[in-house]
Amino acid sequence: MLKNRYVRTTLLSRVLLQLGIWVRNFAILLYVTDLTHNDPKSVSLISIAEYAPIFIFAMIGGTFADRWKPKRTMVGCDLLSAASVFAVLGALALGSWYFLLAGTFVSAVMSQFSQPSALKLYKGHVPPELLQRVMALSQSLMGIFMVIGPVIGAFVYQQYGIQVSLIVTGIAFFGSALVLMSLPRDTENPNVNEAPDFAKELIAGLRYVWNSGALRTLGIVFSVSGLAAGLVQPLAVFIVMERLGLDKAFLQWLLMASGAAMLVGGGVIMAAARKVRPQTLLALGLLVSSLTTLGIGWSTSIAFTFVLQIINGLFYPCVHIGIQTLLMKHTEGAFIGRVGGAITPVFMGMMVIGMSLAGYLKDAFSLLPVYAVSAALLLLGTLFLLPLLQAGRRAASKTASS
Repeated sequence: MLKNRYVRTTLLSRVLLQLGIWVRNFAILLYVTDLTHNDPKSVSLISIAEYAPIFIFAMIGGTFADRWKPKRTMVGCDLLSAASVFAVLGALALGSWYFLLAGTFVSAVMSQFSQPSALKLYKGHVPPELLQRVMALSQSLMGIFMVIGPVIGAFVYQQYGIQVSLIVTGIAFFGSALVLMSLPRDTENPNVNEAPDFAKELIAGLRYVWNSGALRTLGIVFSVSGLAAGLVQPLAVFIVMERLGLDKAFLQWLLMASGAAMLVGGGVIMAAARKVRPQTLLALGLLVSSLTTLGIGWSTSIAFTFVLQIINGLFYPCVHIGIQTLLMKHTEGAFIGRVGGAITPVFMGMMVIGMSLAGYLKDAFSLLPVYAVSAALLLLGTLFLLPLLQAGRRAASKTASS
């Protein structure tokens, strides 16, 4: 796979982006909790700034990504993200931490144009039989940064402060743009010469999703899974402080344990990618996530919470790889951006709703009931996948009989 220039270059770009994102996100989390004395509502605001743009701009970005040249789009987005970070660095001197949310928001908006362009490159330059393995490789990269990202982010912030953290982030984003510039020139898209009709293209993308039973099912699964993820995502730091009785900085070690397991899980799936159907991977990942989420909310044991984080990390790649492979498998190249833009907002919209409610629900009840609801939603998502699982079995039976 690494002999493929597009895979190799895109992954190197993602290394730099992940470095910048982890340094920024962990520094902002620690900085804001220091300023607000661990206020859960402020922590939820950070998560909303990171994920709300995905809900708002995913369909817009996906529609334009189908029309625009992917290399040029990705380079431009990284440069704009870097510029926004340095602009926030200057504005932060005015004394309000809310400027950090603005920079995070702009960077998240840019990713909605960049990410579908990367998928478009994969669709056009990676053989179909390698797509699931490429998705597994991408997931392994995420696992690596789940291990080292929190350590790097916490170290940079604790040693040098928020200003240096933002400088590192901006340099990493700019470096990603430089790496992508080495790709061959984009091929000409015949649709570019036509008069653009954004509304028509957007509607065509929505109709394409609606007419596909597999994509409709994924949309439903995304909705319940997004709500489940949003309910607990901002509360991980409170698991450390309230359930385990430790300092909030200990969160980095839990994330490291999960990230190391993700790396192992991604490697296993990469090796077995040709033997397991993507819908099976997705269902297994959701089921295990349901059980571990409930356990993490209940546990007061450091050792048991670590074990649950590791199990969750081992199976999380099943979710990511299964989702990405199903989307790629059931979507034509001309619709990659719009399909991702139509389905991703379903997940992220529900996730933002969950994150908006998380702080209030935690104050009104406690951590365990919130984690229990999240676990129940993940289990519901597994049940919604049953039609896709049955269709996969029928297809496998036909292939075996022929």
